[in-house]
Amino acid sequence: MTELLGPVLILGARSDIGRCIAVEFAKAGCGVILAARDVASLEADVSDLSLRSGVTARAVQLDVLDMDPAAFFDRLGELPGTVISVVGLLGDQAESAAQPATARRVMDSNYTGPALLLGEAATRMEARGSGCIVGISSVAGDRGRKTNYVYGSAKAGLTAFLSGLRHRFAGTGVRVITVKPGFVDTAMTASMNLKGPLVAQPEEVATAILKACRGGGEVIYVRPVWRLIMAIITHLPEAIFKKTKM
Repeated sequence: MTELLGPVLILGARSDIGRCIAVEFAKAGCGVILAARDVASLEADVSDLSLRSGVTARAVQLDVLDMDPAAFFDRLGELPGTVISVVGLLGDQAESAAQPATARRVMDSNYTGPALLLGEAATRMEARGSGCIVGISSVAGDRGRKTNYVYGSAKAGLTAFLSGLRHRFAGTGVRVITVKPGFVDTAMTASMNLKGPLVAQPEEVATAILKACRGGGEVIYVRPVWRLIMAIITHLPEAIFKKTKM
């Protein structure tokens, strides 16, 4: 089993999944760096992690829509052993389709910002000879669908980027992991009223990521059933796919 590389930097640490990841890695003994736009909102998390797990925890400011990746890592002061991107914005498909500015925000939040940060981290890790990169993508990126193609296209871009990083850094000591959670019961999806066997909890995602970082795979479907579902969807002939209501 691969040894965990710490400290762990969590990009998008204010999210439900980000907070669960922080707890999971802190329990495993890793120091934690929480990154989000509103640093003050992370003060309680930093204190809780330090008191409960006895690890070093701190918060840093990050806006993926307005940042210089190199400058961000320079300011960080230490290169983390593991970088996990939980950054994402679901958005509203109808609004994104009607308003280019809204679509750009969804695309940049889910692809451009995270990809630039993870690419910078991987390059620095290669120079050191070790590191672990984790990007949370989505099954929505496996095939474009009319109900969420703006969000899905951005996640498809992130999936392809992570695949490219994994290929580029193979054999360098840098591991690159892609995580596809499927539906997750979080504040971001609260309006969707999700229930049933296809819906994961944030804690499940955190556990799956910790396992992957310890050597449990490189492309992770948190609920394995999603691998089968998306295999079927992606292999539907276009003529048939266009008749579906997905």
